[in-house]
Amino acid sequence: MPTHFRGDPQTVLALDTFIKFTRAASALENRLFSRGILAPLTHSQFGVLEALYHLGPLCQGVLSSKLLKSTGNITLVLDNLEKRSLIRRDRDPQDRRMITISLTPAGQDLIQELFPLQAQAIAEELSVLTPEEQRTLSDLCRKLGKGQTA
Repeated sequence: MPTHFRGDPQTVLALDTFIKFTRAASALENRLFSRGILAPLTHSQFGVLEALYHLGPLCQGVLSSKLLKSTGNITLVLDNLEKRSLIRRDRDPQDRRMITISLTPAGQDLIQELFPLQAQAIAEELSVLTPEEQRTLSDLCRKLGKGQTA
C-alpha cells in the first residue's frame, strides 16, 4: 500500500519506499516465524545465542550493541536464557562491573540444532531474489543502516 500523503515528490517517494521496506521486512519475519523453527525461543533470545555461537563469549554491552537492543532489554533476555541454563554469566574478578556471557553446553546444543534450520529457511525465503538482487539489497540495507549519503 503506497502512502496517501500528498507532498513534494521526494518525500512521497521516501514514504512509499519506507512503507514497502517495512512491510516486506515484517512479512518476511512473519513467514519465518510461522515455520516454528525458533518456537522454543524469542527472536532476541535466538539473536543472543547466535551471536555467542559465532563470536564466542561477549560482555553484555557488546551483545546489546550487536543486537541493537537496550541494555535493559538485553538484561531481561539474558535473565530468561540463564533461567533455562542456556547461557552463563561470569564476573571479571578484576572489574566486577564487567560480565562475560557464554553459552552453556545446553545453549551450544540448542543453537547448533536451530541455526542451520533457520539459515536454510532464510535462504529459501530470499530465493525469490536472484543472487545479484540479494547482494544489491544487502548493500542498500548496509548503506541505509549506516545513514551513508554517498
